[in-house]
Amino acid sequence: MRVQQAIEAKLAGQLQPQHLQVVNESSSHNVPPGSESHFKVTVVTDQFNGKTLLARHRLINQILAEELKSQIHALAMHTYTAAEWREKHGNAPLSPPCLGGGKA
Repeated sequence: MRVQQAIEAKLAGQLQPQHLQVVNESSSHNVPPGSESHFKVTVVTDQFNGKTLLARHRLINQILAEELKSQIHALAMHTYTAAEWREKHGNAPLSPPCLGGGKA
């Protein structure tokens, strides 16, 4: 499993997000082509309700502990509750996380 797919699967499975976006930003850094070492995650979940920003980041770090040990060099995190996301981005519907699959 590729690193990006592992990140998506772990965060989706443990946080049940209303919105999850994982972006591989490695190509913007001095790494070989095709690298998966620098990521940005945007997560919207009710599991962040009542948690500080630090607690949210610690939770993500805990979920991705194995990847952070050996595969991820940099991880930018943008963490929101559903209410915070609506306040920042309006009432546009959130896209569900991709569950994979292909075209028929």
